[in-house]
Amino acid sequence: MLDTPTLAASADYATVKRAIEFISRRYRDQPSIEAIAGHVGLSASHFQHVFKRWAGLTPKAFLQAITIERARELLRDSASVLDAAYDVGLSGPSRLHDLFVAHEALTPGDYRRDDLLLRYGFHPSPFGEAIVVAAPRGMAGLGFVDEGNREHALADMARRWPRAGLVEDKRATAPYARRAFDPTLWRPDAPLRVVMIGTDFELRVWETLLSVPMGRATTYSDIARKIGRPKAARAVGAAVGRNPISFVVPCHRVLGRSGALTGYHWGLARKQAIIGWEAGRAAAG
Repeated sequence: MLDTPTLAASADYATVKRAIEFISRRYRDQPSIEAIAGHVGLSASHFQHVFKRWAGLTPKAFLQAITIERARELLRDSASVLDAAYDVGLSGPSRLHDLFVAHEALTPGDYRRDDLLLRYGFHPSPFGEAIVVAAPRGMAGLGFVDEGNREHALADMARRWPRAGLVEDKRATAPYARRAFDPTLWRPDAPLRVVMIGTDFELRVWETLLSVPMGRATTYSDIARKIGRPKAARAVGAAVGRNPISFVVPCHRVLGRSGALTGYHWGLARKQAIIGWEAGRAAAG
């Protein structure tokens, strides 16, 4: 079972998501805190409290964290961030505020697809309800449920491994959910084990994503350069979009060259939310 702070964050996320969507539509008007709070049905003071409790930042600081200007600052040294990460290994140059992940990369041929049994469960997270998928040797999938549609979330995961068997087993997936979403458990002495199953190219892209530290960002072209395929930025984008382990394998930290928050499989509002939430965790440290 997840701890009380994680459960509270999951409950707060619905309010935060509505606020982010409202701000995204009305950003040219620079809506006041009172206007945003009114849209989500709260008083200004209560909204400020809920938002700070969830994000670790005030609404104003959160908005600054997800602006294109801030994104451009993060990207200025994105290439050097990846270079430094690879110099010291995939754990990255500094993971004080980040997940500690031990990964295993498997091509489709490493598993006979009809032999692969995956277990799944639904769990609360700071970004709404999550679906967690576990292989015998680690987490294989993490996605999100939208509008309460668990069937769609499960189908989205199932299509990634079309010949695998999936059985619901919340007890088996709960430890992975706790390790992913509880920052107090992000420890190098107890890494979160993940199993990445994809083509050789996809695995190289996903492994590179693991080297981008929290509070930093990179671009598709920088990843393409790092894996030795400088002209394959579009193919990198497709591989990023097929990443089955969201949040843990941080595809949300990939931005457009301009700093724009480009599309995200689990919704642009959720990408904005994750980036801002991570900014709050980094600031708190």
